Amino acid sequence: MKVKIGNRYVGDGEPCFIIAEIGINHNGDLSIAKKMIEAAKDVGCDAVKFQKRTVELVYTEQELAKPRESPFGSTNGDLKRGLEFGFEEYTEIYKYCKQLQIGCFASCWDEQSIDFMDRLDPICYKIASATLTDDQLLKKTRAMGKPVLLSTGMSTIEQIDHAVEILGKEDLIILQCTSTYPSKIEELNLSAIRTLRQRYKVPVGYSGHEVGLPTTIAAVALGACVIERHLTLDRSMWGSDHAASVEVRGFERLVREIGNVSRAMGDGVKIVYESEKPTINKLRRTC
Repeated sequence: MKVKIGNRYVGDGEPCFIIAEIGINHNGDLSIAKKMIEAAKDVGCDAVKFQKRTVELVYTEQELAKPRESPFGSTNGDLKRGLEFGFEEYTEIYKYCKQLQIGCFASCWDEQSIDFMDRLDPICYKIASATLTDDQLLKKTRAMGKPVLLSTGMSTIEQIDHAVEILGKEDLIILQCTSTYPSKIEELNLSAIRTLRQRYKVPVGYSGHEVGLPTTIAAVALGACVIERHLTLDRSMWGSDHAASVEVRGFERLVREIGNVSRAMGDGVKIVYESEKPTINKLRRTC
């Protein structure tokens, strides 16, 4: 079970594909976005991911009119619009990612956003958990002809079945996810990684929103071939996602430990290593 994303194969026997989700943690500032891309590359991530919404399509007028203080104004609409990059900014972002040789893609929350991102030739597309039940969005995403990552937070197994039926299993990766920010440890349900692998016979990864790293590292030991965590330059920055994000030094440790776990898993064939033979001579007892 393998899928090719960019110039990398993802799946059984391959190194874990690590995604730093920038999302909206750039706070609408292109210079912050570039610093985050640099950080992701420096710590060894394979790709960065953004979020793209056509604000007027995704949110109702009532929702956009709600009072909400932010650096962009006093309404929720001011905030949502302020966090969206336009085509000029995204062109610069994709150019910068190519310069640094790190993959780039986005979660598109509406069909217009898919057309927007398609002009930039992303390495793949991500279906956010919130849009897993949007059949038209799924069909539009699949029509782009790129690999698809399907996040499964707040979804029943029947809803996932339906989404997989629409998307098909070719070039599909499913991500176990819990859609709370931050997520409770007891609600991560990492064992679902194995359940999803067995049920759908496609590569399965993990998109985590918990505080801390050990549970994400454990997901790799359970078979996750993709790891996605939110990246932030500083968890104390303003914004809704920073508290459930990992700072740069933590991300560096995460990448290192994922590599260690992947190497430690081995191939499952029980053998005697050459390094063990001196210990056999010294300590082995026989009757």
